[in-house]
Amino acid sequence: MAKSSSLNVRVVEGRALPAKDVRNLGALRLKVRLIEDRVLPSQYYQPLTELLMESVLGPAEEDAASPLAVLEELTSGDCRQDLATKMVKLFLGRGLAGPFLDYLTRREVARTTDPNTLFRSNSLASKSMEQFMKLVGMPYLHEVLKPVISRVFEEKKYMELDPCKMDLGRARRISFKGTASEEQVRETSLGLLTGYLGPIVDAIMGSVGRCPPAMRLAFKQLHQRVEEHFPQAEHEDVKYLAISGFLFLRFFAPAILTPKLFDLWDQHADPQTSRSLLLLAKAVQSIGNLGQQLGQGKELWMAPLHPFLLQSISRVRDFLDRLVDVDGDEEAGGPVRALVPPSVTVREGYLLKRKEEPAGLATRFAFKKRYFWLSGKTLSYSKNPEWQMCSSIPVSHIRAVERVDEGAFQLPHVMQVVTQDGVGVLHTTYLQCKNVNDLNQWLSALRKASAPNPDKLATCHPGAFRSSRWTCCLQAERSAAGCSRTHSAITLGDWSDPLDPDAETQMVYRQLLLGRDQLRMKFLEDSNMNTTPEADTGDCPDVLVQQRVAAARLLEVLADLDRAHEEFQQQEQGRAAPGTLEP
Repeated sequence: MAKSSSLNVRVVEGRALPAKDVRNLGALRLKVRLIEDRVLPSQYYQPLTELLMESVLGPAEEDAASPLAVLEELTSGDCRQDLATKMVKLFLGRGLAGPFLDYLTRREVARTTDPNTLFRSNSLASKSMEQFMKLVGMPYLHEVLKPVISRVFEEKKYMELDPCKMDLGRARRISFKGTASEEQVRETSLGLLTGYLGPIVDAIMGSVGRCPPAMRLAFKQLHQRVEEHFPQAEHEDVKYLAISGFLFLRFFAPAILTPKLFDLWDQHADPQTSRSLLLLAKAVQSIGNLGQQLGQGKELWMAPLHPFLLQSISRVRDFLDRLVDVDGDEEAGGPVRALVPPSVTVREGYLLKRKEEPAGLATRFAFKKRYFWLSGKTLSYSKNPEWQMCSSIPVSHIRAVERVDEGAFQLPHVMQVVTQDGVGVLHTTYLQCKNVNDLNQWLSALRKASAPNPDKLATCHPGAFRSSRWTCCLQAERSAAGCSRTHSAITLGDWSDPLDPDAETQMVYRQLLLGRDQLRMKFLEDSNMNTTPEADTGDCPDVLVQQRVAAARLLEVLADLDRAHEEFQQQEQGRAAPGTLEP
């Protein structure tokens, strides 16, 4: 359920003032949108997930008639970015980001006749590739751009090439002989711009080895699809433009223009710095366009930069050739690999540890202070850092790492590490951190270290088993199934939170609900006069017949999810007897 409201808030140094405070300190008006949704247990989303996965794994001949193609037909421009983000995360979680992007690329390329318009619209393919780069490429982006972006903010140099925007008074310090002339400002600005652009271009061209393999493999697939569709000699640059359009125009240039949105700087730029960043972003866009529109349009004042841009453009094709020269045995976004080196200690410090069954001790005595070390191989602990004897938990045994409700032990900042021994028995270790930041950092480190582990738990108990029942759900069996979903095992470096495939699939379900009537009208109701397979086959193209089959399957899955939501809602409202629903 979505709700929206407007709030009037008065703020002093980030603190809300009480209503009785009548000092005139200005007003801040916020528009708040609250989205409230119910996410079902994983098994209820399995049919929908399988339909979507089946689409990208099927033969290319069936692209136009797959359930995913039907979903794409129903997607409007307004919600396409949200859908693209959820879909990329969903397929990343299944190790199928590569096939998913390749599927969308095939469809986009197949319906493009003019190579100049390829990936220029905000299609699902364009948005998905854009979101994929943001999800897996942020550490790479920071490594390439952050040094120069930091310089621009710290040095605050005045740069301007457009004579209509020049402020000669602001640029007075450029000249030692009074007010600077337009020509002096232009020459000084050109030197400053190339002084920033040079390191940016050098960093990009030298970044092939630092670009995430998942991105390189996705670009390799894109390169191959475009080259196959536009093999003519006059379209030689199309395969380069397809990649640079994403990497330069949708990744590097937007990050330069708005560094705060990409976490490259912690504050928004002031007007002067913002203008400098805009000039740099325009230059990077021109390089990404391979100079196709250089000297055209209204911005002829950029001409002084053209020699530098042309020199940089000559390096782009070689960079892109090296970028896609990567082993294709692994699929882009394939099964997660270890994010933490086995022998490197990635986090250490004191935590309070509680045994799973502390033999009836009071809570304050059950937690013992221990010093912990986490590597990609073990979670070890001892009484203090110098203690010779230590115990360890193999990271490969970890099946879940979750927060614990404060009410479980009447203590804050507690997490649980659920492990499985050699005979399949689960054990829970409870750890208390010193504050919420420490808790978040340990959760992140443990989830990354255990990311490659198989057989992760889908559910767990956010409470503790005390006084012969679980504090969270009050079930009396210690072995009772967990009452809360766990976070996904897959993390995306330091930039993104762990994936949540059930929440992603729930959003796709909601999107399909919005288009359900359109789905019926477009693919099913038009064939009411010809309902037999023979009539369909005779009167409609094969693709339309297959689309109708896909639409019918989607509608059936939606109906099942509708019923599951209704039953869960009835249980929550107490109108149905408690019990486990059969999926």
